[in-house]
Amino acid sequence: MKSIAQPMKQVVDWSAAVWAGLISGLIFLALNMLLTWNLLGTPWIIFRMIASVVMGSDVLPPPATFDLTIFLTALIIHLVLSVAFASLLAVIIHRWGLIVGFIGGALFGLVLFVINYYAISYFFPWFFPLRNWTIVLSHIAFGAFAGGLYESMEEEVFVPDTE
Repeated sequence: MKSIAQPMKQVVDWSAAVWAGLISGLIFLALNMLLTWNLLGTPWIIFRMIASVVMGSDVLPPPATFDLTIFLTALIIHLVLSVAFASLLAVIIHRWGLIVGFIGGALFGLVLFVINYYAISYFFPWFFPLRNWTIVLSHIAFGAFAGGLYESMEEEVFVPDTE
């Protein structure tokens, strides 16, 4: 009796996507803290910008110092978004390997920058001044790390293709 091989398809490793999002999100924050501290004199600007999405523009005026409520609000918002974006990226790149993970992720990060700072800034106009190379670089780094980390942590799982 002859057996017929059933077609298989690769599925997304959601655990790897979550970890890639969390790690990449923390790298993004650390990179932004270093860049804004070096260029603007304070590392807390990025947290105030992120928190302003839910807390409003009242959290933005100087001095941009540490505030626990703003820090925790921004951290939660940013990590939730990082996991969501890394999960979307995982759906896009999960079959392609490490190099495509890095390159595709970097392009994905660039697209996130364009969406965040050219479309979303319509609703949050205080984001407009951050259309600069530091924010572009950190978004590209986020995407590259998210894609590369996902591909390096992914356990390839195949399930029967029912289509």
